[in-house]
Amino acid sequence: MGSIIDRLYFKNYRNLEETTMEFCPGINIIYGNNGMGKTNILETIFMCSTGRSHRTHKISNLINFEKQSAGIVLYKKNGIYTDKINISLKANEKKGISVNGISLRKTSELFGNLKVVMFSPEDMGLINDGPNLRRRFMDMELCQLSKIYCHNLEQYFKVLKQRNNLLKSGGNIKETLFVWDSQLTEYGCKIIAARKDFIEKIAPVCIDYYLKLTGGRENLEISYKPESEEKDFGARLKKSIDRDMYYKNTHNGPHRDDIIFKINGSEIRAFGSQGQKKSAVLALKLSEVQILKERTGEMPVLLFDDVMSELDRGRQEFILNSLKGMQIILTCTGMDSFINNICVNDKNKVFFVNYGKIAVKN
Repeated sequence: MGSIIDRLYFKNYRNLEETTMEFCPGINIIYGNNGMGKTNILETIFMCSTGRSHRTHKISNLINFEKQSAGIVLYKKNGIYTDKINISLKANEKKGISVNGISLRKTSELFGNLKVVMFSPEDMGLINDGPNLRRRFMDMELCQLSKIYCHNLEQYFKVLKQRNNLLKSGGNIKETLFVWDSQLTEYGCKIIAARKDFIEKIAPVCIDYYLKLTGGRENLEISYKPESEEKDFGARLKKSIDRDMYYKNTHNGPHRDDIIFKINGSEIRAFGSQGQKKSAVLALKLSEVQILKERTGEMPVLLFDDVMSELDRGRQEFILNSLKGMQIILTCTGMDSFINNICVNDKNKVFFVNYGKIAVKN
């Protein structure tokens, strides 16, 4: 059992016309040409889960350029209960977030209220780009799983910022650094331990999905690569003080961690084909769904942003069969044979988006 998005209201959000969308518990298809606003709809849902956009850090980018503010209201059902998540946006101001009318002090408090997993073309960056996206993947998943992890991560970066500010100030600061190092070690070790456990849990699930997606022809390996091991993080911080003072930056800690993906012993990022990379990302996302289900007892909502049309029929069917019983909201550019043959039936719902206007088609 998990949360089901019942209704979604938005006003002045990017190019979307003010409207309320009512979703079904099954597959919800949002189609239209590129640039019409399909991804904006998924972005509002992601915002209601995480308190942030997956595409930009600037609130002003989320507001219709002719308006001064925007709003999102999402209603989710969990059994007999209905919860209301409200987000208000104003340029150059902090987001206003409330759940059931109670204002949240911090954005991080929103995590866990609505669990989602998003598949988007940008997810290829998990393989192709630098470690920042792979750390973000671990953190977003772990924050949905644990408010304690979310707190530790928040505190770690708060202390890291203070330590780096002190390093930039110059002067004789060694004694003061030790005070921050103690806190940085405390929170950093907890983060390292949680990430290590998470990768150990998700790796075998991901490997199994990869084998099924590729017909068992290749062996996928996933490993957590911490910059510092939990047991020596404190010692490494102490040892690198002179270097940190010289460069005015903290060189050790989980803010420099990574995940390594290999196929048959070779790193995918450097040697993998586009098909291998895509299969690895799909396997990782399917694993994310399963881990969320197992560790929380709840089914997340699945968001597919124009991903399915790029896959062959076999992989499309495998993914949908793997996700049966979950609420899926997907975007595509047209009602192609895959959509018509697999997704369209009386239990599912179809929306058409044209220049921000949304119409129900069935």
